[in-house]
Amino acid sequence: MKGIAVLPGKPNSVHLADLPKPAVTDVPGGRGVLVKVLRVGVDGTDKEINAAEYGTAPPGCAFLVIGHEGFGQVEAVGSSVTSVRPGDYVVATVRRPGTSLYDLIGTNDMTTDDTYFECGINLRHGFMTEYYVEDAEFIAKVPRGLREVGVLLEPMTVVEKGIAQAYEIQRRLRVWRPRRAAVMGAGTIGLLATLVLRLRGLEVTTFGLNRRPYLNSDLIEALGARYESTAEVPIPDGARRFGPFDLIFEATGYSPVVFDSNLEFVLGNKVMVGTVNANREYFELGVRDMAQAEAEYGGWLRRLLTHPVKGLENYRELFQQLTTAKGAIKVFCEVAAIA
Repeated sequence: MKGIAVLPGKPNSVHLADLPKPAVTDVPGGRGVLVKVLRVGVDGTDKEINAAEYGTAPPGCAFLVIGHEGFGQVEAVGSSVTSVRPGDYVVATVRRPGTSLYDLIGTNDMTTDDTYFECGINLRHGFMTEYYVEDAEFIAKVPRGLREVGVLLEPMTVVEKGIAQAYEIQRRLRVWRPRRAAVMGAGTIGLLATLVLRLRGLEVTTFGLNRRPYLNSDLIEALGARYESTAEVPIPDGARRFGPFDLIFEATGYSPVVFDSNLEFVLGNKVMVGTVNANREYFELGVRDMAQAEAEYGGWLRRLLTHPVKGLENYRELFQQLTTAKGAIKVFCEVAAIA
């Protein structure tokens, strides 16, 4: 079978690799789940790995199969698996256990180990292939009604974890009822953060660079949120006009924006927290919120799937779209047709 891989440490080495097809028995104890891959999203992480900025191949392998935003359908399960069955739609989590206490209790995303294991990123092959097999522990079921947007679940979990951690931290205040939120950035993560915060009932102002109208601002306003271009309204002015904000979700990765949106921390008893990846609970929470989004904002999630590329063999087009496509929200590979 085929897979899209890179040679870690070698820039622009993305290529089509020949791989053996996995089997359910590759996972011991009857815990295996064989998944036919249907779609795989790509993002800045994949671009950075192909640029050799980071990424490590599994032990004994010269290449790394990329793709951490997988979506597929179960083909077969081991004798001990009861959580999913053939025909179910699924998404695999990304982190795998290390040796820390947090890994041992199932919170692999909170590991304190220096070495971490991430499918398609570090020391574990990813899902940009025709099939993969995984332990049922790391498989999250996706309802049939979400099959057209299931490829968005992994990025959705990034948002779910960040917001859940913010709420958890603010329990220290005993009473915390957030009413207003700001989202910094209107890309994929910023859009999904706006969605989740609106589902939580917050008034949301999302800041982006581009002037409206364009697809991203339309999507934000379709949720009943407010879109503001930083080219027209600087962040401090926006904070004075639409704040104060009880929660700020930073989704740009651009440090001046982080600074502008997080002033007066000491005097205000404020907290900044960073998150990476997500464990199973956030995948399950993401499924619930995506189902609610389909009920409340029908068709909204599908509008994020802007740039499909058919077939693993078109990996060059996939990365070209990721790098140069104008107006792209989610670039993804259609590996196989969704039944």
